[in-house]
Amino acid sequence: MPKTYQEINEKIKSGQVVVVTAEEMTGIVEEEGAAKAAEQVDVVTTGTFGPMCSSGAFLNFGHSNPRMKVEKAWLNDVPAYAGMAAVDLYIGATEASEHDPLNRDHPGEFRYGGGHVIQELIAGQDVRLRAIAYGTDCYPRKELDTWINITDLNECFLCNPRNAYQNYNVAVNLNADRDIYTYMGVLKSNLGNANYCSAGQLSPLLNDPYYRTIGIGTRIFLGGAPGYVFWPGTQHNPTVARTEKGLPKEGAGTAAVVGDMKQMSPEWIVGVSMYGYGVSLQVGLGAAIPVLDEEMARFTAVKDEDIVAPVVDYSRNYPYNEGQPLGYVNYKDLKSGQITVNGKQIPTGSLSSYPKARAIAQILKEWIEAGQFLLTESVQLLPSADSGLTFKALIERPVEGEVI
Repeated sequence: MPKTYQEINEKIKSGQVVVVTAEEMTGIVEEEGAAKAAEQVDVVTTGTFGPMCSSGAFLNFGHSNPRMKVEKAWLNDVPAYAGMAAVDLYIGATEASEHDPLNRDHPGEFRYGGGHVIQELIAGQDVRLRAIAYGTDCYPRKELDTWINITDLNECFLCNPRNAYQNYNVAVNLNADRDIYTYMGVLKSNLGNANYCSAGQLSPLLNDPYYRTIGIGTRIFLGGAPGYVFWPGTQHNPTVARTEKGLPKEGAGTAAVVGDMKQMSPEWIVGVSMYGYGVSLQVGLGAAIPVLDEEMARFTAVKDEDIVAPVVDYSRNYPYNEGQPLGYVNYKDLKSGQITVNGKQIPTGSLSSYPKARAIAQILKEWIEAGQFLLTESVQLLPSADSGLTFKALIERPVEGEVI
């Protein structure tokens, strides 16, 4: 018989819930079958820990005396967006320090940016706030230079427009002359390596491929604390080609997520630097998926060998949106440390941490078993393949005349 969220939550409250990680679910379904597994298991936990560039944080630092309506602001010399209320700021994870690198015509090592500021705030470190304003009658102050700490802030919450990508590219470099520097890391010339970024069988949306349970209002693990999905993520694309088991063959669904930074841990929110490219934020995210029926039991038993990802040349095909993938490889082969592309064996490297993803799934399992984490039924599911939603490229149009 199908289960409901209410029934599962009652089991959580009474301590009778059966929770397993996505890794554990694979073995249960193989041994018992999907129908029996659906009867036995109530919740499957997932996790991922990787760079999620579309991330950032809102913060409110309170009014100074005299008051100030911030026009421009910097947090540890990283520009923050101030085009909101007087003392609200948004710091983006990929915003680089104005002093790093010094020569932006030939960028090299990016050592510090918004992702690092966010991690330091969560860690309880003091962060320097500089701000300027034009001054008004009600907000006369024009300059501010002070230190802020997360304990002093009124609000400080992570607000990430696009996280938990459902599958992604395997990045390679066919250029024979030089290495290239990308958000997928350094790609060595002449197919010198292949980089990927997904937890595969532990990844949340790959365990719910058709978005039957994850949607607006879904409670998640975010940065070591409870968080929520608040909208489909930017670039959410449910209409990509899928395998016979329903798994997307390229980047597909995404989730926009939010959570209270004051409850988070710097272990699960980490600023990162990518040589020659920029800065980002490593985000720990996990979802608890209710096993509502036999179909969900099958979905949550996904294995790395079932999931394929496209191999994309980042020296030509990616920047210019040209050509087809060089082929497809599964995550079991990617995690083996070596794949074959164009007849050549090349080493693989992951930008996401599988051990950390496994740890997140385990923590979420323990929260649920302890009755500390109830499931929430989404008020609206993420758009599915029949929604008509497609991911569009920019159509550039010539601008004529004077631009005001």
